[in-house]
Amino acid sequence: MTWSIIHREPDSGRIAIAVATKFFAVGARVPHVAPQRGAVCTQALVNPLYGPHGLRLIRDGIGATDVVRLLTAPDAGREHRQLHVLGADGRFAAHTGVECVPWCGHWIGEDFSVAGNMLAGPQVIAETVRFFRENASMPLARRLIGAMKAGERAGGDKRGKQSAALVIWGDQDYSELDLRVDDHVEPLLELARLEAVSRERWTHFRAFLPTRENPAGIFDRTAIDAGIERSLAAESR
Repeated sequence: MTWSIIHREPDSGRIAIAVATKFFAVGARVPHVAPQRGAVCTQALVNPLYGPHGLRLIRDGIGATDVVRLLTAPDAGREHRQLHVLGADGRFAAHTGVECVPWCGHWIGEDFSVAGNMLAGPQVIAETVRFFRENASMPLARRLIGAMKAGERAGGDKRGKQSAALVIWGDQDYSELDLRVDDHVEPLLELARLEAVSRERWTHFRAFLPTRENPAGIFDRTAIDAGIERSLAAESR
């Protein structure tokens, strides 16, 4: 009932997930990220325990293939589940149970993976992969949304559209971007709109937030406002 993409930027280590489905609030259950370590997407007849358990395994240094095995082996419902994982070893692995509703399947690459079930056909995964591969120069959030739109144009979830989500995590213990469209007639278009709104102020403001390196951050409102204006002016050139 869902397709999703997990990506890790080779240079920065940023981890990002985009997902869309004909189901309510997909962002609440599918994407899970351990910053700079790994990620889990749990979908199909979703097992919500896979996310937190998988992240614990990743934080313990477990590689992708073993994370998938350790999550699915004890689960009597595993043949109804789908998940894909970025493990602590920097590799990707996936499981698509034989009872997942067709079309279902996954694709594994060096720096990203895509998995989906209850899709219009294999072309949904293929087009998502193609767009993401061919548009490496795009800003990450727009590249992810564009890839999901390409999959949707190829048929997407064969039942229709309802929700979508996008998360990007950098090297801090909070996300750089966390967008959710829980119920909408055009969730990917709404996700793209929210991403554009985030660039009006949020993406510039987050540079002043507290970090591990600077636990107080910048709290002088005059300095924050001036910095945001400079950033906006530089972006518009």
